[in-house]
Formats: sequence, C-alpha cells, structure tokens
Amino acid sequence: MDPHEREIFSALSIFPPIFIRLDGRAFHRLSRELRLSKPFDPVFHGSMTAVAQQLLTGSGLEPAFAYTFSDEVSLYFTTLPFSGRIEKLDSVAAAFAASALTIQLGLTTPLSFDARVIPATPEFAVEYLTWRQNEAWRNHINGYCQQALIEEGLSSRAAATRLRGVSAAAMHEMMFARGVNLAETPAWQRRGTLVCRETVIKEGYNPVTGEVVETTRKTPRVLDDLPLFSTPEGERLIASLTAGL
Repeated sequence: MDPHEREIFSALSIFPPIFIRLDGRAFHRLSRELRLSKPFDPVFHGSMTAVAQQLLTGSGLEPAFAYTFSDEVSLYFTTLPFSGRIEKLDSVAAAFAASALTIQLGLTTPLSFDARVIPATPEFAVEYLTWRQNEAWRNHINGYCQQALIEEGLSSRAAATRLRGVSAAAMHEMMFARGVNLAETPAWQRRGTLVCRETVIKEGYNPVTGEVVETTRKTPRVLDDLPLFSTPEGERLIASLTAGL
C-alpha cells in the first residue's frame, strides 16, 4: 500500500464561508510564567490583537476578519487557500498563531494553539460571534470575581468552587459590592476585539508622468469598543464584514 494512501484525512476539504477558531493550549501556565496582571493583562491582550492582525496580513491565509478575546482567535473566511483542505488550514493557522505570539511575547519556550473548522454562512456568523462574545462576557465576570476572592485569601481552586453555579447577575452584584462596576470595565475585556480591513486612500508620485496619484490599500483596523453582536448595530457590523465591505 502506498504510504500516501494512509493519509486518510489529508484530502478532506471544505468550502467557504467558514470560521477557524484558535484556542491557546495550557495558557494558565503561560500566565504564571509571565506573571500576567489579573484578571486581565493589557500587554497580553495587545499581543493577541497583534497576532490577529498578522493572521490577516502576513499568514497567507487571508481571512476576512478576526475576533479575539482571552487566549482565543476566531477567523472568518470567504475564500480559502490550500483548496480548502481542513488539515492544512488547521495546522497552518495554529502554527502561525503560536509562532507569532511567541515572538510578540519574547518567549524562549514553545507554546501552542489548537484549531477547529466551523462551517458557516453570513447569517450564522451573527449567531457564532454572539456566542463567542457571550463567552467573553462570562470569562470577564468570572475572572474579576475569582481574582477578588483570591485577593481575599482563597486559593485558586477554592475561589473556583465558590463561584460554581453562581449566576452572572449575582457575580455582577458581588463585584459591585466591592467597588467594581463590571459594566464600566474596558470594553475589550467585556466584548472582545475585532480586527478587520479598511480601505484607505494614499497619495503617491508617478515619476514617469510627474503627477500625484491616488491609490487604495487595505490596512488592518482594530475595533476595541465593540457593540453587542446581538443588537441591530452589531448585526449591521457583522453583515458589512461578511459581505466584504
């Protein structure tokens, strides 16, 4: 038997649109090693945002946009490289993200992401991103509450146990009683960050004609103050991105 024929999933392919979601593997260890600020570290978030930008512009994958919070990035594709081969899409996206974040953080030890493909439609994109944004909110309130309990003397495990089954509203009140209004924390902590492309007009000089000419270019744009994707404003934003506007 030809050994190549044993690569039973190498030809498995998909057609766009799709999401690829990247999740950091064992990043709790990374947090301890880097002594990241709790519950959220602006430097780490900036590094994840930079990785999302690089996935858009430097990876060769050409996703339409990226949504990131915590240690995950979701990429939306309207066209696919590698003839849509799932193994290659997942492996290249995860490897590029891991390499880019390693450089961003100046690490000397390896880190990794896992990756999964989610078939999509423009309409499903709203549902998917609303789901991930809701997870960003849960991650946000849980992070603040857990850190508050740890600072009050509980162990990390005991704090997690104390919060198990506690409603979001109750956790919100818990922090409000401690002087923190979770509705007024930085928007990127509550709702995540979106990286897309915008068209900009640049002036240049044509040395042949001696004329000033205008050219259009696509540059990354970082949106740190997002609307809720479940609102009409959020739906319009996603519709503009999935339509490639």
